[in-house]
Amino acid sequence: MTHPDPDPKTPIEERFTREAGRVHLTGTQALVRALIDQRRRDTGAGRHTGAFVSGYRGSPLGGLDHELWQSADLLGDHGIVFEPGLNEDLAATSVWGSQLTALNPRRTVDGVLGLWYGKGPGVDRSMDALKHANAAGTSRLGGVLAIAGDDHGASSSTLAHQSEHDFIAARIPVLSPASVAEIYRFAILGYALSRYSGLWVGMTALTEVIEGSASVDITPDALRLPDLGEPDDLHIRWPDPPAAMEARLAGGRRQAVARFAASGAFDTTLFRARTPRLGIVAPGKAVLDVVDALRLLHLSPGDAADMGLGLYKPGLTWPLSEDGLRRFAFGHETLLVVEEKRPVVEDQIARIYYGDPSAPKLVGKRDEAGEALVSECGVLDVARLALIIGDRLSALCPDHASLGERVSALRASLEARQPAGAPERPPYFCAGCPHNTSTKVPEGSLAMAGIGCHGMASWLPDRQIASMTHMGGEGMHWIGQAPFTEERHRFQNLGDGTYAHSASLNIRAAVAANANITFKLLYNDAVAMTGGQPVEGELTPQQMASQVLAEGVRKVVLVTDDVTRFSGRSGLPDAVEVLDRREMDRVQRDLREIPGVTVLLYAQTCATELRRRRKRGLEQQPDVRVVIDERVCEGCGDCHVQSGCIAIEPLETPLGRKRQINQSSCNVDTSCLKGFCPSFVTVAGVSSLKSRKPTGLLEEDGAPAEPVIPVPDAPVNIVIPGVGGTGVVTVSQILSMAAHLEGLTATTLDMAGLAQKNGAVTCHVRIAAMDEPMAARIPPESADLLLATDLVVASAASTKVMLSQDRTHVVANSDIMPTMSFVFDGNAEPDGTARVRELEALSARLYALGAESLAVDRFGDGIAKNMILLGFAWQCGLIPLQRTSITRAIEINGAAVGMNTRAFEAGRRFAAEPATAEPAARHPQRLDHDAMLSELRAYQSARWARRFERTLEPLRQAEQRMGGDGALARLAGRSLFRLMTYKDEYEVARLHSDGRLDRRLTSLFDGELRVAYHLAPPFLTRTDPATGRPRKITFGPWIRPLFSALARLRFLRGTALDPFGYMHERREERALIAEFEETIFQVAQRLSADLDTDAAARILELPQDIKGFGPVKRKSIERYREKTNRLMNVMETKTPVDAAHV
Repeated sequence: MTHPDPDPKTPIEERFTREAGRVHLTGTQALVRALIDQRRRDTGAGRHTGAFVSGYRGSPLGGLDHELWQSADLLGDHGIVFEPGLNEDLAATSVWGSQLTALNPRRTVDGVLGLWYGKGPGVDRSMDALKHANAAGTSRLGGVLAIAGDDHGASSSTLAHQSEHDFIAARIPVLSPASVAEIYRFAILGYALSRYSGLWVGMTALTEVIEGSASVDITPDALRLPDLGEPDDLHIRWPDPPAAMEARLAGGRRQAVARFAASGAFDTTLFRARTPRLGIVAPGKAVLDVVDALRLLHLSPGDAADMGLGLYKPGLTWPLSEDGLRRFAFGHETLLVVEEKRPVVEDQIARIYYGDPSAPKLVGKRDEAGEALVSECGVLDVARLALIIGDRLSALCPDHASLGERVSALRASLEARQPAGAPERPPYFCAGCPHNTSTKVPEGSLAMAGIGCHGMASWLPDRQIASMTHMGGEGMHWIGQAPFTEERHRFQNLGDGTYAHSASLNIRAAVAANANITFKLLYNDAVAMTGGQPVEGELTPQQMASQVLAEGVRKVVLVTDDVTRFSGRSGLPDAVEVLDRREMDRVQRDLREIPGVTVLLYAQTCATELRRRRKRGLEQQPDVRVVIDERVCEGCGDCHVQSGCIAIEPLETPLGRKRQINQSSCNVDTSCLKGFCPSFVTVAGVSSLKSRKPTGLLEEDGAPAEPVIPVPDAPVNIVIPGVGGTGVVTVSQILSMAAHLEGLTATTLDMAGLAQKNGAVTCHVRIAAMDEPMAARIPPESADLLLATDLVVASAASTKVMLSQDRTHVVANSDIMPTMSFVFDGNAEPDGTARVRELEALSARLYALGAESLAVDRFGDGIAKNMILLGFAWQCGLIPLQRTSITRAIEINGAAVGMNTRAFEAGRRFAAEPATAEPAARHPQRLDHDAMLSELRAYQSARWARRFERTLEPLRQAEQRMGGDGALARLAGRSLFRLMTYKDEYEVARLHSDGRLDRRLTSLFDGELRVAYHLAPPFLTRTDPATGRPRKITFGPWIRPLFSALARLRFLRGTALDPFGYMHERREERALIAEFEETIFQVAQRLSADLDTDAAARILELPQDIKGFGPVKRKSIERYREKTNRLMNVMETKTPVDAAHV
């Protein structure tokens, strides 16, 4: 093990410039590096070539264009031109054009390397272009790689995808790399094959490979190309009759591929059997799954070879090298083909051996009896694969007792495996996301979803999504459905990226069909789902409005969060009306009544992209923050109903659950202010969030003693489950880089999908000696460390399957971040204690600490929790890396270096000295009786407090007579206290003016703070026609003296002189107190041995559900009275509580 390289040039800086040795690369960076190195090879060989890259982004290739843009200067130095495609098929046609350069007499280069990329569905839509381009061919000093991003598990796709069959249909040879290193190696070899054969060469980029990272040897001499002489005249030409193109495809080009493949450049025999019995053929990543399956069986390659097993990996999966296959297969009784999805290699092997009497038995997707064997669905399950191999090896070696025991144990584990079920932490809109407003539809309408972040609306219960289509199909469902339904109109959500990609034609099609449909064209100024790239063409709302009007739509309305952006029209057509987003519901109601096609153009910048621009100084940081005064807050959740914002989180207080705004994630969208509640204040003049310094951690006593660092003799497997957007992937990157610095190999797999949108993300990190073969995904029961940054994701079935009671250590953050469910159900709360116990039962040892509370308390930022947990785990000796390597990797990563380094060291101290891991704030206790009396006196008077005591006394006495513990009286006291402290004008004024809010604000923010209050005071406010609610008014700091004066007048409350007391809401609140006092008296009177105490408790608890202000409170009162009447009947008739459906 080595220490970090002291070279001042970081591995990030040298990943594309270092000319020999090892560099740390992600899968997408390996493609960029290969393109640069191919140009270097050409230059070294005296060839004057260029390169052209085009394609369309999409997970798992979502970051390739970002990498190319970041390296623009270096690419320019090497004559590499990157032109992102408007869509995949246009990009493919452009790359086809790059090969025609060789035929142009005015060319400035001898040939052009081509690189096309697209997600699997983009391969589908581009088949016409790909077939034509491949039939035309490549130039002798050009060559084309076509990269297909395949998401076998559909983790970020509408369908699981496999592109090999598309490539085969276009007669494009297919390469299947198993690792990041092979992506680099196969790309270089692929260009050689393309030049030699005159064909495009396809490469599958699986999620589990392309999204990983690894240390890659880029030494030129380590990769030698086959010496096959000059290729035949197989290259692109013009003119070229179709019959001649077909003949070359089927003849000379196919033969050239066979000759190249016969050199063995792509295929590898990992080990041969001592006495051949069972040969496994596993292309691409599947071979690493086989290696891991053998590890699950506790078999080394040598053990397997002794038992008659051989393992062969074809890298060129179509056309398969017949010579290489026959050399490996010779002497084996059976060939087992292990490949993901539909068969490609297996079918070719069957054709190769068809009619051969000496052929080995062939099994794969089906066994000898025709029964299903290797699954075609999802990704390969290593445990099931281990059983398939283990059963066959057991039959070959019946005396191998330990293998039989292991197979039995694996089978039992599989049978006990918990089904996956629905995710508890599904993806959700970012704080301030425009789609949280734009995807809502008026009552009585349905909408259709499409591709993009707005597609998340399809699983939200309040968005009325009727269907979803592929990219470019938006709106077409309705054309086929409308003639056969009584429904008159539909809305279609359509992102600006999809509009530019292909769906502008859909609006033309809808106009041609005279469909009654409103396209909600969602202009967000960036493609946030794949990294914040600009939309190709960078159309403005003005241009889009002009285009759709020219197509013949009946009406266009532009709705925005900032109407000043379009002041003076700014090039907007005169026919387009500009309105504030507050008018969304009314505008949609109007548009759905207009016959024909209409467009609602919703313009608001993507929240994630806005945050990125603010961090980079491209947008001004907001100097306004939104804060909830939790003492005024009723916990009704109307702010969630109005905004749907994930930054609004639960806050447990002595008075129950309230709401707070997570200032770290808040994007200051301010849509939460629409909540009908006086607890919201805005704070202007904020220069920054208040920074805090960690105290009592390291400065006083020095660092803890360092643990013994384990040296990996087998892969060390680290699972990091967490929440997208909270820095989980950064931990994975740091560990991978630290391993690279030490000369170890590390594979990473960041299973994110849509997780960057507040959903589940699980990072797999595997660290081993250099060049140890291993898949990126950690196999079942193989985790050594579970670094649980989020308990919800950590306790998911897909995570638990990796745990082992014999080897897994768990370091868990016991604080739980709210899930999407909390937005729709304010009582939703994952049980953290139960989850900790479950993980403890499934592991060898568990450490739990409130890492997020500690991060906020010590660093002022919850994101520091990740490094706290990492430092804790390292101090426990659970990570096989030197401390200096990790801290150097933090520096190289460059994100919040100071905080992350200090948080890592703090985690070490928390592990070494658990007493230091106590957060400053503890879970608040409920108010006791004396505290309630004190609050009632402050709220109104001592007389008011005495009334509280008098009301409860009969119930206390009744419980004492029955030998009870006073639980009913305590429950009644909490409910009565809530009713007796209703938040009228006097109380809101008192809470806003007693100084506690000011002290809290100065603890949160730096700057010259100016507070504004958002209220709907009676007599001053008007009804908002769009919502039917009183419209809130903003009051500046000048209102503070009026608050103080009003608070001093609270003695008027409920008297004849109370100016507010005559309002219906206030009369209702006083009536509720009297009603509940009577309820308490009735329960006390009826309290006896045969009373249904469950029903009584439910009745006494019900007032705690009365929450909110104005129209929100009125609805909760209606529900309260309905439930109370039902439960009183239950108590009287002794009907079981469950039967009352309360």
